[in-house]
Amino acid sequence: IPEWVIDRLFDMGVMGMIIPEEYGGLGLGVTSYNRVLELIGRYCASTAVLVSAHQSIGCKAIVLFGTEEQKEEYLPTAAQEELSAFCLSEPNVGSDAAAQESFSVRTEAGDYILNGEKKWSTSGAMSQVFTVMCKNMVPDPETGELEQQGVNALIVTPDMEGVEVFENNRAKTGIRGTWQARFRFNDVRVPAENVLHEEGKGLKVALSCLNYGRCTLSAGVTGAAKAARDQGIKWAQTRYQFERPLADFELVQQKIARMSAVTYAMDAMLYMMTGMLDREETDIMVETAITKAFCSEFGWKVIDEAMQIMGGEGYMTEHELERSWRDNRIHSIVEGSNEVMQSFIFAYGGKQLAEKMVSIQEALLWDFDESIGDNLSRILTAATTPAVLKKALPMGAQLFLGLKPSAPELRSVHPALQEQADTLTSLIQKHSHYFKLVSKWEREDVVKHQAQQARVANNAIYLFALASSLSKMDDQLRSGEYGPEFERDRAAVEYLFDWFERKIHQNFGEMRENADESMREAAEAARAHNDTLSDDDFYIHEGSPLGRDAGKEPPTEHIPQFDGDGQDPREVDRAPGETYELDVEDVAEEMAEPTERGNGAPEEPSPASDPERS
Repeated sequence: IPEWVIDRLFDMGVMGMIIPEEYGGLGLGVTSYNRVLELIGRYCASTAVLVSAHQSIGCKAIVLFGTEEQKEEYLPTAAQEELSAFCLSEPNVGSDAAAQESFSVRTEAGDYILNGEKKWSTSGAMSQVFTVMCKNMVPDPETGELEQQGVNALIVTPDMEGVEVFENNRAKTGIRGTWQARFRFNDVRVPAENVLHEEGKGLKVALSCLNYGRCTLSAGVTGAAKAARDQGIKWAQTRYQFERPLADFELVQQKIARMSAVTYAMDAMLYMMTGMLDREETDIMVETAITKAFCSEFGWKVIDEAMQIMGGEGYMTEHELERSWRDNRIHSIVEGSNEVMQSFIFAYGGKQLAEKMVSIQEALLWDFDESIGDNLSRILTAATTPAVLKKALPMGAQLFLGLKPSAPELRSVHPALQEQADTLTSLIQKHSHYFKLVSKWEREDVVKHQAQQARVANNAIYLFALASSLSKMDDQLRSGEYGPEFERDRAAVEYLFDWFERKIHQNFGEMRENADESMREAAEAARAHNDTLSDDDFYIHEGSPLGRDAGKEPPTEHIPQFDGDGQDPREVDRAPGETYELDVEDVAEEMAEPTERGNGAPEEPSPASDPERS
């Protein structure tokens, strides 16, 4: 991303949207902020990532948890002049935010000594302030040995002695306009006043920032998916084969319908979620995980479907879909991989059910560590306790008699949506029932049987998509919307309900009858075979127990890397706050100049291969 673009984003206030006005920002709400990110995402995922990384996770921790002194020191420059970065991931720490290896130790003087390594810090090499997550190590008062007491969130600046940016960037498949830095912290002395929130309570800081990051990630890919949908449909309408447009063929119509339904649901889920954040609702981790998983997965599929409609032309770089296809693939990996999101949705979403079942089990089931008399006394007492009976009888009726819980009620739904409302309440009722049945069938094995977890989680994701879409369409009907765009949306919602109802029922069936056992056996056999292959022929993760130097060395001589000494990669020679004057007319004229296009063949014969690389 060129320097002048970043400068203009600061000048326009885009880089300070979520920073309160009293610190030089625009003070926008979460919904307004995400609408801007969605618009940016329609055109450039790299710019969306740059803006989001700076505000949703970079300086967001200071906005949410900073003291007044911290806000006054760091937010004005973050709003108007300099980028910020978030340092969470490490060579051995990906989606597990709590498994930090970097650590800080408080000295007798009260400050902290920070050591460790961080990876994938977007804009890190260009930023003037970092939020760094690390273990909080405290000496044991008796032994003196260091032991972990929570996680710290520290404000670190690049001018602190011991901060080393030893990798500015990596060559990537997509979002090539962004920079992901790698840091080493070597005995960095961090003042006590740079602790965010409280000592040892930094995990809350990280998870809170990730909630916002997952929203803005979803906003960017929603914009990209909508652009791909419109481009794909336009191509299908105007590209003729067999003497008729592609859009006349039913398999293409299926793609068009799915793109329309999915983008509608993405929009509905995203702004349902941002509304919760604007209302400052607290327990929203499941909803943000659901929104992120759905938008990243289905959003990229929309782009992929549009590329398929465009055929070979869609694969060409000048049609933009190719870049969007590469750029948006990253979103199911970052901010918590979608596989981790599925397990989290299952575990955290089912927390109340698990606690209820455990309390019933403790009250009514036989404990072989107790005597017969103690068991009988406890069970008989519990069986006559109203609180236990109130929980145990309905649960037993569902698990052993097959009775389903009562369906929820949806009041005041627009009459035109009553059929969809009835479908949703019925599916929620069945989902609750099957969740309990899976817990009964799997028992303690459910912790390791992630395929079952994914089925339950996916159904929860689909139900949230349906509920959000129903709410959005209800609002459109009540506001009297009409016209071709509304008719497209109305048909998309009807199809979404038909489509997802079948997907949910398919998961219900596979919860009971599936191929999970043979899947595990096939995976085990494949792993055993892979163990016979030489490690030296394959790439091995640097954090593997085999050692940092295990496996073959990735070839990098033919890949353009980003050299630098750890300073600002843009090598900008300007004073803080100074921006360059930009002649927009000159830029527009330059961009409008025609580009010569060849047939793909080199103008001259290719030179002989470099003998040193042959």
